[in-house]
Amino acid sequence: MKAQWVTDALTMALFRRGFPKGVIIHSDRGSQYCSHAYRDLAAEHHLRLSMSRKENCWDNAVAEIFFHSLKVEAIQYEPIMTRDEMRHAVFEYIEVDYNRTRRHSAIGYQSPLHYEQQKVA
Repeated sequence: MKAQWVTDALTMALFRRGFPKGVIIHSDRGSQYCSHAYRDLAAEHHLRLSMSRKENCWDNAVAEIFFHSLKVEAIQYEPIMTRDEMRHAVFEYIEVDYNRTRRHSAIGYQSPLHYEQQKVA
C-alpha cells in the first residue's frame, strides 16, 4: 500500500468536486491513510478525517458492500483482463453504473450523483 496512491485519488476527488471544505472522508486504519502525506493533504484542504476502529469491519460496512458489488456486478464473470482493461472496467462501473444510475437504499433509493447534487444545491 502506497500513500501516493491515496493522495493522488484524494487530489483527483477534490479537483472533480471543486475543492469543498469540511467534508468528512472515511477510511480504515491502513498505513497509507495514516501517512503524513495523506493527513497533511486532508488538513491543507480543510477535510475531516474519520477512521474505523481497530479490527472492526462494521465501521467500514459501506466500503465493504461497495467492493462486494464491484466484484459481483463488474468483474467476477468477465474473462481475464489486462491491467488497462481492468482499469477501464472499474472506471466504467464506478463513474457510469454505480454513481450515476445504481440506486442505493441507504440514501433513499437515489443514485449517489443525484444525492450529492441535492446536498450541494
